[in-house]
Amino acid sequence: MTGLRIAVVPGDGIGVEVIREACAVLDAVAKASGREIGLTPFDWSADTYLETGVSMPKDGLKMLAGSFDAILLGAMGDPRVPDNRHAVDILLGMRFGLDLYVNHRPVKLLDARLCPLKGAEPKDVDFVVFRENTEGLYVMMGGNFKKGTPDEVATDIDLNTRKGVERIIRHAFEFARATGRKKLVMSDKSNVLIHAHDLWQRTFKEVKAEFPEITASHMYVDNLSLQLVRDPKQFDVIVTSNMFGDIVTDIAAGLQGGLGMAASGNIHPGKISLFEPVHGSSPPIAGKNIANPIGAISTAALMLDHLGWTEEAARIDAAVADGVRASETTADVGGSLGTREAAAAILRRLA
Repeated sequence: MTGLRIAVVPGDGIGVEVIREACAVLDAVAKASGREIGLTPFDWSADTYLETGVSMPKDGLKMLAGSFDAILLGAMGDPRVPDNRHAVDILLGMRFGLDLYVNHRPVKLLDARLCPLKGAEPKDVDFVVFRENTEGLYVMMGGNFKKGTPDEVATDIDLNTRKGVERIIRHAFEFARATGRKKLVMSDKSNVLIHAHDLWQRTFKEVKAEFPEITASHMYVDNLSLQLVRDPKQFDVIVTSNMFGDIVTDIAAGLQGGLGMAASGNIHPGKISLFEPVHGSSPPIAGKNIANPIGAISTAALMLDHLGWTEEAARIDAAVADGVRASETTADVGGSLGTREAAAAILRRLA
């Protein structure tokens, strides 16, 4: 039997609940295919950090990279850790430490009633956003001068390298070519960020020349945000910077029914990658059996697809779509089921 080795980090809050259901789905689809998925849990969380003072072992990244095919992460964040030090160490530690430069966000509407746009149908919302994941404003370079005084100065540096910009743009084009998507939009703010995003402009023009079969265009990010809510069907593939991608993908999630429906991957092609639903740990609803498990389950499917288990991934996606159309979901997307019950509805379809 062909097996996968998956490191599972449930994390905090509702992460524990939704990842439990995603793991049950992974077990079910593997058994149905006569294959094996080994799921190894890691208790990297606020609880562990508060108890031990350790967010992640010093050799954690080396161990993950050497022993596993992928990482499935729940959510990080707990009000008992005011600065979320553990979350920064674990999530950003993995993103930067494993050089997971591709943030892959599929955006697909499963049922028209979930979209806030008038008249929008599933065929109108079906695109992928690629966000640069290791540079930009999220490198946390900067500082304060005269902090706490009326003359305080605060700076953050928007770091962009030719290597970083080119590899995310190239990945987006290669994905479009491989999946038969014909249109790609690069989004920046080069009319204002005249140095950093001029690099994006020049790199984009050079790379797109290698993909003549793909219609490649540019939008400023403010216009892109407008167009997403005006006419999302014009998009196939979008590629953008770290901060803009963070914002745009939340807008995009709204088009598919909210963050509870959103899957994502943090990827380094050919190396271990990290997959996580993006709804956060949501402490106020943790433990109440009301969190939407679909984002986590769809993330598990995205992980399988990335690892070459395309048939199993498609089966999960189909079961999720059937459950949504039957309104066998949690309340945030119009159903009346709890977390466990909504996941059970998907498991029944897989069986």
